[in-house]
This record gives sequence, structure tokens and C-alpha cells, in this order.
Amino acid sequence: MMGRISTVVTGIGMGESARWHNGTLWYADWMARTVSVLGSGGAASVVATVPSFPISFDWFDDGRMVVVSGGTAEVLAGFGGRLARIAGLGHLSPDPWNELAVHPGGALYVDGIGYDFAGPPRAEGLIARVAPDGTATRVAGGLAFPNGMVISPDGALLVVAESHAGRLTCFDIGDGGALANRRVWAAVEGSAPDGICWSPDGGIWYADVPNRRCVLVREGGEVADAVQFPQGCFSCAVGGTAGDLLFATAADWPGAMDAAGPKSGRVLAVQLAQGG
Repeated sequence: MMGRISTVVTGIGMGESARWHNGTLWYADWMARTVSVLGSGGAASVVATVPSFPISFDWFDDGRMVVVSGGTAEVLAGFGGRLARIAGLGHLSPDPWNELAVHPGGALYVDGIGYDFAGPPRAEGLIARVAPDGTATRVAGGLAFPNGMVISPDGALLVVAESHAGRLTCFDIGDGGALANRRVWAAVEGSAPDGICWSPDGGIWYADVPNRRCVLVREGGEVADAVQFPQGCFSCAVGGTAGDLLFATAADWPGAMDAAGPKSGRVLAVQLAQGG
């Protein structure tokens, strides 16, 4: 049985990119353009400021944080929040870039929505691969608002949430980092999957803004679990010392995008049943 939902952090503009890393929780605030980490005492502190949102981040094996500054179409990396540009993406698309995931081999993948966010939705999203030397190449296209993205621990599979298509789409990662064998990992009709994360049992949790929930699905689309939240959920991460907590960044939607409005964003947590 799941525990009650608790509030971990308040006063966020719009929280995104929840990550469990090195035994603690990290998240981005798109309105403040920051990346923060939760300290051992429960207080959050800013570790990096990013030029523009969308913001997503991950880590290289050498410990450097790597961040996408979506509005400026660049990838930044560094230690201790001191970030420097390592790649540009503007030559592939001038439109906002979104999520980022590091491959075990040292390359990384970044997705972009492929159109002006203020314009009508189009299935023109793309994925770029950034090689260790900073060279960025397009490796997939035709995605319906690509959002959360994860890579399997063995580096063989990439899964991306297509928010406007109600599905999680996967690719095999081939030699040289090419993406192949595109297919539906899980159809989640009626949902708008945003941020995603692996479950310890090999399923995927996805955050769903309009339905105010996080859902655990298996490959093929079977729904294994779901948590209803009081606000729209933008991202999620499984963590805690026992790996039995689900963290979600949540906020009122679409009000969270109003920089002059109240800061409704929060980080919420719920204890999962065994194996969640």
C-alpha cells in the first residue's frame, strides 16, 4: 500500500527534471533558470544557474554535470555548478531544446520540440546526438513533442516520451550512437507523458501534467501503478535510501508559466509499495 503524499520543497516556479543522484534529489526550476539539490537536512540549495529554459541535466562518468540550455540551443558542462559550453545545437534546429540523457559511452542525446512553442503543434520533434568531442548530429525526427528521455543501463536502448502522441517510443542504440528500429515501447492513450524515469523492476514511470498523476507502465503498455497528485506533474524520479520513494515535481498548470504569478511549484514524494 502506498503512503501519503508529502511535500518536500515549496516555492518553486516550475519544477522539472527530477533526478536521484549520489543519494539525494536534484531538480530544475524553469522560471528561476536554476538547478538545485536537496541537502541532508532537507533544505534545497542552488548549484547552477542556466542561461535559459527548457532545462534538463545529467552527469558524465567523470562527475561533471551536463545541462541543456534549451532556449539558447546549447549544451553546458562542468563541476560545482561552473558550466561552460561544450556543444551548440542551433544548426540542427532554432526551436527550443528540451530533455537530455547521457549514454554510458560518453556521448549524450538531446531532444527538441521542432517548432515554436507558441505556434500550432507539429510532429517535427527531433533527437540529436552529441559526441564526446562536441559534434552534434541529428539521429531521429518526426516526433510529436519529444519530452522525457531515458537510456537503459546497458546503453542499448533509448526511450523518449512523445507528449502529443500519448506514447513512449524507443530506439535501439547502434554502433557509433545511431538510433534504429524505432517502435512503440508503450502506448499511453489519454495521457501526455512528460518526464520519465526507470523503475527498479524495468518499468517506466511517467509524469502526466493534464491528468495530475504519475503512472508506472511496463513495456507493451500494461499499467502497473499510478499515483494521483493535487497538481500537474512534470517529472518524476525513484529514489530514497531504500529506492522506495517516488518524487514528483508538480505545479498549477498553465499558471506555472506566468513568471509574475504565484510560485505554485513543489516537489512531492510518496512511498511506493515493494518493487515500485
